[in-house]
Amino acid sequence: MSNKPEEGAVQEAPKKSKKKLLIIVLGVVLLLGGGGAYFFLGTGEAHAEAEEKPEPGPIVAMDPVTINLEDGHFLRVAIALQTTADAEAELDGAKALDLTIALYNEKKLAELSTPAGRAKAKKELIEEVKEAYEDQVYDIYFKEFVTQ
Repeated sequence: MSNKPEEGAVQEAPKKSKKKLLIIVLGVVLLLGGGGAYFFLGTGEAHAEAEEKPEPGPIVAMDPVTINLEDGHFLRVAIALQTTADAEAELDGAKALDLTIALYNEKKLAELSTPAGRAKAKKELIEEVKEAYEDQVYDIYFKEFVTQ
């Protein structure tokens, strides 16, 4: 008998080392585990500091104002500023009233008639007021909001 393979027989490929495959798989698992641990544990402190909100302070109430809307209707609004705990003792509300008048003067009654429209306008006002007061204002509350 000869050691030559028969013509119809399929030759077996030489067996590769399972040790090499095990090392590769183990390396991938360790990399994924290390990356996951870094993601969940390593960035937690920075993320917590970024989301830290200032403590609320006293509320400064403003007198109501009547604003002419863009389409000829009127809005009577009274706001209150929720200041931060580290804000100045006597926060002047003149800037907030001026920004309120300027913002709502460009709005139409149809925009302010829906809850979504009022929420959008309030969000815009909060952003402008926070910027004007250099983040000494925590939030804005409507004490009065009447359209005609």
